[in-house]
Amino acid sequence: MIVQEPYDEDHREEPPAPRLDPRALRACLGCFATGVTIVTALGARGQLLGVTANSFNAVSLDPPLVLFSLDRRAYSLWDFLSTGHFAVNVLAAEQADLSARFARAREDKWSGVSWSVWDHGCPILDGCHASFECSIAYTHAGGDHVIFVGQVRRMAMDPEKAPLLYYRGRYRSLAPLGPG
Repeated sequence: MIVQEPYDEDHREEPPAPRLDPRALRACLGCFATGVTIVTALGARGQLLGVTANSFNAVSLDPPLVLFSLDRRAYSLWDFLSTGHFAVNVLAAEQADLSARFARAREDKWSGVSWSVWDHGCPILDGCHASFECSIAYTHAGGDHVIFVGQVRRMAMDPEKAPLLYYRGRYRSLAPLGPG
């Protein structure tokens, strides 16, 4: 008979992780193509919040949970933490200029941007491929980032749009691999 002891993370013997070159790590991570989003919210003082993020993914279908992560050094981190809701706006291929605009800190990102409001006051950007309005379910420490897990409260998509992609430091778009 084989008996396996329960996994106990506190008692595992593992050597310390090697120190990785941050630039090499970033280049290696850049080999994973991602979609591009702008995460938005309405701050506690009524200010519009928005940051470009490609750290977005699904967590669960039941309950419907998604996540994004925000750098601890982000100017708007404390404002996002003080909100109860956020929206994830999945950018369409023609919205690369919007992505670049919202990637910059402390600038008037909202001038001339068309958006609407859904149930919880988060700005929903017009023309996106998909949008999700979420209530913050959890936040977690994630190294030099804070991970926001949100429960999806409302969503919409435009199936006619193509997504904006980010790969190896550049914006990209989809190209079909063949028939079908």
